[in-house]
Amino acid sequence: MLFGSHISASGGVEKAPERAAAVGCEVFQFFSRPPQGGLAPKLTPAQIKEFKENCKKFKQADSYIHAPYYINLASLNNRIRYGSISVIREELERGSLLGCKYVMTHLGSARDVGEKKGVVMAAEGIKKILTGYKGVTQFLIEISAGAGAIIGDTFEEIAEIIERVEKTKGLKNKIGVCFDTCHAFASGYDLRNNMAVKKTFDKFNRLIGLERLKMSHCNDSMFGLGEHKDRHEHLGKGQIGLKGFESMVNHPKLRKVNFILETPKDNPQDDVRNLNILKKFRGK
Repeated sequence: MLFGSHISASGGVEKAPERAAAVGCEVFQFFSRPPQGGLAPKLTPAQIKEFKENCKKFKQADSYIHAPYYINLASLNNRIRYGSISVIREELERGSLLGCKYVMTHLGSARDVGEKKGVVMAAEGIKKILTGYKGVTQFLIEISAGAGAIIGDTFEEIAEIIERVEKTKGLKNKIGVCFDTCHAFASGYDLRNNMAVKKTFDKFNRLIGLERLKMSHCNDSMFGLGEHKDRHEHLGKGQIGLKGFESMVNHPKLRKVNFILETPKDNPQDDVRNLNILKKFRGK
């Protein structure tokens, strides 16, 4: 298990590995394009080369791309829906150029169509994204906090989407999952102690399969269990608490799952502090 954080790629993706190393990351996550909208900056051959060289130079074992926030595979607006499909496919291709391991995304909202149809539309959208894709970067569904009609807030829903996609020839085992501790907690999955962590990941294994769990966002939660509010907090200062994170770090079946912080960045030392907490737990 390795630890890292979401890192700014402002000024060029090639700058992210050094910034990651500066706060103590062993792996890192970044946006390859503006998260709120806009065209993706072109990746030049020189940038791609420098990014890869800097990952080695600054000892970053893996890198991950977070898709933009505006993705919605269940929108009735075709510009939004097909635009989302196109953007995620682009991010997978960009990730492949850079040698990134994963691209993770939320699936969007079923507000326009209802839960059942939203799940079907999300699965159909993922099929379109992955059909013909030959790159090395893997697609991950990120569990959501379940606010409003957001798709993918339960293990059952994620499992159904994966099952629907994998019925298509050539798409077997193409989808992984990005867990998020804050989102899962907000969706009603308890993570506050050893017993709760065991119960939650046993259920994940039963419904989705732990072999699909590729990485996790590691965030405490400002709000309580099952409140469906996506508000990240520093480790130990939220409702999950340090005991929960210690339990996850030392869970025997999560040893190969890397953790990425998306905790607040109120000052430059916040990532350092949160990463040191995780590293201390790993040493126990």
